Amino acid sequence: MNRAHNFSAGPAVLPIEVLQETSQAVLDYNNLGMSIMEMSHRSAEYDAVFVEAQKDGLEILGLSPDEYAVLFLGGGASLQFLMIPMNFLKNKADYVNTGYWSKKAIKEAQWVGNTNVVASSEDMNFNYIPKNITFSPDADYVHITTNNTIYGTRWNVVPDTGNIPLFADMSSDFMSRELDYSKFSLMYAGAQKNIGPAGVTMVVIKKSLLERQKDNVPTMLNYKIHIDANSMFNTPPCVNVYVVGRVFKWIKKLGGLAVIEEMNMKKASLLYDYIDANSEFYRGTVANKEDRSIMNVTWNLPTPELEQKFVKEAREKYNMTNLKGHRSIGGIRASIYNACPIETVQALVKFMEEFKKENS
Repeated sequence: MNRAHNFSAGPAVLPIEVLQETSQAVLDYNNLGMSIMEMSHRSAEYDAVFVEAQKDGLEILGLSPDEYAVLFLGGGASLQFLMIPMNFLKNKADYVNTGYWSKKAIKEAQWVGNTNVVASSEDMNFNYIPKNITFSPDADYVHITTNNTIYGTRWNVVPDTGNIPLFADMSSDFMSRELDYSKFSLMYAGAQKNIGPAGVTMVVIKKSLLERQKDNVPTMLNYKIHIDANSMFNTPPCVNVYVVGRVFKWIKKLGGLAVIEEMNMKKASLLYDYIDANSEFYRGTVANKEDRSIMNVTWNLPTPELEQKFVKEAREKYNMTNLKGHRSIGGIRASIYNACPIETVQALVKFMEEFKKENS
């Protein structure tokens, strides 16, 4: 199979063995004579797929099913921007603004109630993570975006919010590293970066948090309703959950998040080390190493024209796709999620050296 070197920020590269398993399941799942796309979500066979994905997800995160629930919902992370304040914003919520998606989450919360932006990195075009933040003691929750896909920054240290529940949009670095995930009361991730295809969002929620939930929340935005129905209040994105479940099996087979993180650090270090060593030509956008994302590496070339040439030649010469930076800021971006092989990053660095020699 002639695979592209895929640097897409999402939907993103998936493990080949998961794609192979899915292709078979789409034709005939477990010799049942029907596709995984054709099965009733209420059937015993599909229920086993769903429940096992929930179980494996919590196991990978090191969380107890007695304390946490897993939901697989539609609407992307963007729906969670509204769903969270609809359920939990009563008095005030603290938000940290670290980029494009944080701003969207803040905007949705402002529709609901008092939204306090306690820290922001907008003054430096979001190229760092704010430090030494003072959170409101009367906040209902604190919300952060753990990895900033567009700007290439990441929370490498989880903020201490004391007794205030910590919520996180983890869409672009979910299950990319070892963390004490019990520090979070609610985590959510659009699957299309690290754990599956677009169309399903995984929500991990502390069950005790539901005691804080507001009354009279609209049905489809109500966490209690979805938990009581085990994500089956309406038909879930069945095939997408199947793929997520197979990715979880792949993570467990590799050895869990410790191994995943080691792989990701090797890839990121290879790319960052090259950029740092050639900073006169490749200008990394995140100077502080402690704030750098290991999922999304961003940089600029000396001119926009060279950036366009870089993207074009990478695609035409070596089948390297999706290296163009986000439309809002331009530049170059390489998204190197869990399933991106190190050989793809090695090929990119080799091309970068070749391109630099030819255009310096």
